[in-house]
Amino acid sequence: MVIQRIVSFLPSATELIYELGAEELLYGVTHECKYPTEAQSKPQVISSVIDSEKLSSNEINSTTCKLLQDGKDIFVLNEENLKNADPDLIITQETCEVCAAYTNQTTKAIEILKKEPLIHSMDPHSLDEILTSVIQVGKILEKQERASQIENELSKKIQNIRNTQKSKKPKVLAIEWIEPFFTAGHWIPEMIEFAGGENLISKRREHSRKISMQEIANSDPDIIILMPCGFNTQRTVEEYNGILRKNQKWNELRAVKNKMVFAVDANSFFSKASIRTITGLEILAKIIQPANFENLIIPEESVSKISFY
Repeated sequence: MVIQRIVSFLPSATELIYELGAEELLYGVTHECKYPTEAQSKPQVISSVIDSEKLSSNEINSTTCKLLQDGKDIFVLNEENLKNADPDLIITQETCEVCAAYTNQTTKAIEILKKEPLIHSMDPHSLDEILTSVIQVGKILEKQERASQIENELSKKIQNIRNTQKSKKPKVLAIEWIEPFFTAGHWIPEMIEFAGGENLISKRREHSRKISMQEIANSDPDIIILMPCGFNTQRTVEEYNGILRKNQKWNELRAVKNKMVFAVDANSFFSKASIRTITGLEILAKIIQPANFENLIIPEESVSKISFY
C-alpha cells in the first residue's frame, strides 16, 4: 500500500514525518504539533478541551481526573478537517490517554471516514523502542534509507553518552508533575541511568504515578530534575516559584539545600517519545555528570538551574 495522505494524532509522529522528508503527505495534525514550526500551518484534526495555558498544575490535574472519571474525552476530533484530510494512514499512540489522542479518537475517526485507513500506533517505552519506531514509520512511508540514517545518528549519540566514563553516580529524582507530585516514568529512568545517575522511585517502562512528599524525602535525592509534562523550562520555573519555593518540607530536602534542583524543557525533550528525546538524554548528562560532559552542546533554554535567594 502506497501512503499518500497522513494524519498524525501525536506530536512525536509529526516531528518524525518532517525528519523523514514526508511532510508533503501530512494533511492533519494536533493542536500540540508545534515542532517544526511549519507543522503549525497544517490543518488541526485534534484539539484539547483543557486550556493548560490558563490553568494551574493542580487545576489541570483536577480537570483531567474529573473528565476521565466521568468517561469524557480530553481530546476532540475536528470532523470536517479529518474528512478533508481523507487519510490512508493515521499514526496514533497507546502510551498515555492524557498526553495525546488515544483509542477513543482513533475509533471515532474510523467511524467518520468513508474508507478505513491504515492505523499505526507508536508506543515506545524505551530509547531502543523510540529508534525502532523510526525504522517502522520509515518502512511504512517507503523512506527506509532516511530512517536508517536517523536511527544511526541517534544511536551514536546514545552510545556516546553511555560509553563516556562516569564519576560517582548521584541519586537523581525526576518529577513529571508538581501539584500533585508525579514520578517521571516510561523512558526517563533509563535515560537517567544512561546519563550516569542512580534513578529514584520510578522504574524503567512504568507509567508515571502520584507520589507523596514523604516518598521524595525518603528517597533523599542528590539532584532533582523537574520536567512537568508538556511544560517548557520557563513555565516549569514559574510553577516552582508559585508552588514549591516557600514549601517548608520541600526546602528541607538535601538536594534543595545543596541548590541542585533543575528545570528542563519537558515539552521539547522529555514528555514525548520523539527523536528529540535523545537530545533530552544529552541534557540529563550535562546535569548529572557536568565534568564528564563539559564540551557537550545542548539547546539554549533547555535547562535552568533553580535560583535560590
